[in-house]
Amino acid sequence: MRILMVSKACLVGAYQRKLEEIARDDQIDLTVIVPPSWDDAAAPLQLERSHTAGYKLLVDPIRFNGNYHFYYYPRLKQRLAQLRPDVVHIDEEPYNLATWLAMRQAKASGAKTLFFTWQNLNRSYPFPFNRMEQQVLNGVDYALMGNQEAVQVWQAKGYRGPYRVIPQFGVDPALYQPPPRRDSGRVFTIGSANRRLVPEKGLDLLLQAAARLPGTWQLHIAGEGPCRASLEQLAQTLAIRERVFFDGAIPSTQMPAYLQQMDVLALPSRTRPNWKEQFGRVLIEAMACGTAVIGSNSGEIPHVIGDAGLIFPEDDVDALHQHLLTLMQSETERWRLGQQGRQRVLAHYTQVQVAAQTAAVYREILS
Repeated sequence: MRILMVSKACLVGAYQRKLEEIARDDQIDLTVIVPPSWDDAAAPLQLERSHTAGYKLLVDPIRFNGNYHFYYYPRLKQRLAQLRPDVVHIDEEPYNLATWLAMRQAKASGAKTLFFTWQNLNRSYPFPFNRMEQQVLNGVDYALMGNQEAVQVWQAKGYRGPYRVIPQFGVDPALYQPPPRRDSGRVFTIGSANRRLVPEKGLDLLLQAAARLPGTWQLHIAGEGPCRASLEQLAQTLAIRERVFFDGAIPSTQMPAYLQQMDVLALPSRTRPNWKEQFGRVLIEAMACGTAVIGSNSGEIPHVIGDAGLIFPEDDVDALHQHLLTLMQSETERWRLGQQGRQRVLAHYTQVQVAAQTAAVYREILS
């Protein structure tokens, strides 16, 4: 099978482990096209060549870089003629120009097509995106859904084709693993790791909940974004600024070590009219490291955590504080949840499993 994947997400080095695992399949000849960079306003991405064994990684320019709805690959038609893939895996949402163009060009070349979606809110888009979306839904051969609610959304929008619920990426448990030991006498360390510091991530709740904790503790916040200054000011107002560390953007290659230092990882996301948590990848990364996790009940978070962590109602500072206090006071409970989290990742969320399920979809399409 000749597979061509088009993916700006695979700029991230850690995500390329899935590609190596797909390429291990003897029946798959995998080529992946990525742009040289993605100009995200909050946290620009540059290509990381971290895991490139067994497949061809091609770097092609894109037009309208950073514009999520308008960007596209101007050389894709020539690449299709050169590579002649059996399946084109469009690692992008169905309402974007890049997806619509890639599907049309792939079908014209005789290839089967599939898209990937995280979209768990039924949103309406103006012309021409609504027209492109419908044409993709009617013309694509398969859909990969990143969460359970995405299935309901796209079926309500008219998608009638085959689908499978598979996370976009898993984790490598050899990279994300518990540290050799955690010093039981060290400062209780709470962590939060988001690429963007924005209101919907609920970090103001985490600061308020942590401020009520007794004794000695520290909070590490990774990420950059528009809320950093206001969060720093809130920490100052709560008189906890000396305990809160804003660590900036953490490269994906350094994330395992960053998560290993934490006693608990919190993801207090809050739903907004135009957003709710689509997965919460940092949860499975922390769980793989044996770090206890706490998450709100926004979107997919409860499905990801299952019984391997603590869940609290969105915007409930008291409940979040109580979960933090419970884990602060019980090393045994932290260890138990850390063990359960690690086992849950090994059972459901490794790169090997995600790659095997994706390869099975390729076979299903061609059969």
